[in-house]
Parts: sequence; C-alpha cells; structure tokens
Amino acid sequence: MTQLVLASTSPFRKALLERLGIPFRAAPADVDETRREGESPTDLVLRLAEAKARAIAGDYPDALIIGSDQVAVIDGAVLGKPGNRERAVAQLGQAAGRAVLFYTGLCLLNSATGGLQLAYEPFRVHFRDLTPGQIAGYVDCEQPFNCAGSFKSEGLGIALFERLEGNDPNALIGLPLIRLTGMLQAEGLDVLTAPRERERLD
Repeated sequence: MTQLVLASTSPFRKALLERLGIPFRAAPADVDETRREGESPTDLVLRLAEAKARAIAGDYPDALIIGSDQVAVIDGAVLGKPGNRERAVAQLGQAAGRAVLFYTGLCLLNSATGGLQLAYEPFRVHFRDLTPGQIAGYVDCEQPFNCAGSFKSEGLGIALFERLEGNDPNALIGLPLIRLTGMLQAEGLDVLTAPRERERLD
C-alpha cells in the first residue's frame, strides 16, 4: 500500500485519522499561517492545506500526503487560535448566542505523480446563550488555546452548542474524513479493504 502521511502533529487530526484503521505517519509541516491581505477564508484554508502537504513532500517522495487547515468566521471576521485564556474567553463571548461558520481545507497530494486534490468543508455551529461564568468555567476546564473557535467539540465543548449544521462532524474537529476517504479512493486506496493496522507508524 502507498505510504500515507499526515502533514500535521495535531493530536486531534491524528486521532481522527486513526479512526480509519490504516497505517500512517505524522510529520510536522513548517508553514507560515499568516492570512494574506484580502484573502477569503476559503482561499486561506485551501492555500494552507496545500502548503502543509507540499512542505513535507521532499521527505516523502512516494506517498499520499494529507494537509489540512481550519478557520472560524463570525460576521466575516476570521477567528484564529486564541493562544491564551484571555482571547479564548473573548472569542467564546463573541460567539455566544450566535452562529459561527467553520471552514476546513483539505489537500491530498500524491508526491510521486504530483496529483493534487483540494477541497474545503463548511460547518456551522450555533452557540447557546452563555454566561461569563459558563465561558470561564469551560475555558479553565479544557484550555482550548490551540483550537480555532476556542473549543473542543469532541469534549466538554459540545455543551456550548445549541445545534450543529454540516455534512461531516469530523470537519469541526479538524479533518473531514468523509471527503478524505473519497480522495483516497480516487488515488486507489480503499479504506474499507486496505490492510488494517492499529498502531501508527510515527
């Protein structure tokens, strides 16, 4: 089977990819994630997903490389990763009682052939009306400082939401598996019939 490489060391993306039960390696991708002037959220996540895959392609010349990136958008403004408690509290305060749109960019690069597949997956999150105490309690519990939107939907963050709208809940965590399995299928890798391996190769 062609080597599969995840261009990320995110524990969330690793855990998602593990669900497919196929062997893969994870490698850090050193990419400047600064948004360009006038760049739309969808253009941003597509560019960064591709850049991450290409950043490690030289180290894996015969592999299928997965790159992914995500942003949250509210009122047209892009919310990045908060980085600290103060910004996480501010982001959730801004989102409380409102809808936030998430875009997750996905790239699958065949480093042997140069074949490239790019897509993005939208997902809308409707937040509950949250009190300052609820927001502070959540942030102190999960410390979601490295998460776009300041929450972990796979954990206690699910209690922040009123409802979710989207085709793939995995996209909200950072890797749209439904779209990815289709991309892999197009490259001849059927995850339903591929050799199973419980442990990653990294």
